[in-house]
Amino acid sequence: MYLTIDTSALIAVIGNEKSKDRIIELTTSYSLYAPASVHWEIGNAFSAMFKRQKTDIELAKLALKAYHEIPIKFIDVPLEQALELSYSQSIYAYDAYLIQCAQQTSTSLLTLDNGLKTVARNIGIQVLEVEQ
Repeated sequence: MYLTIDTSALIAVIGNEKSKDRIIELTTSYSLYAPASVHWEIGNAFSAMFKRQKTDIELAKLALKAYHEIPIKFIDVPLEQALELSYSQSIYAYDAYLIQCAQQTSTSLLTLDNGLKTVARNIGIQVLEVEQ
């Protein structure tokens, strides 16, 4: 069985956030999909943490090492369809890529982003819940 996972859930795991154990428990029986954009979103998340002085480069490198150990199959989503979704749902393209990935692969979505959860549910995508 497959599951689409987003950046927020991955950052929670590799950043040792309190939801880490529950995310690992939920995903143990799944293989993971993600749009190719998630790879770059991980970098962006760490750059934001640097700006807020929430982490340093050494901790980020350790987290990236853990990230690279997570077996994820990256999916190339059609940009035109994702932009149509972005427009119709008034969401960022990065969120549209995740929704498009879940639609394209007929999988549920695991995200910690409440706005993304709402949009996904509204268009018929099953969302796995993680209490935060």
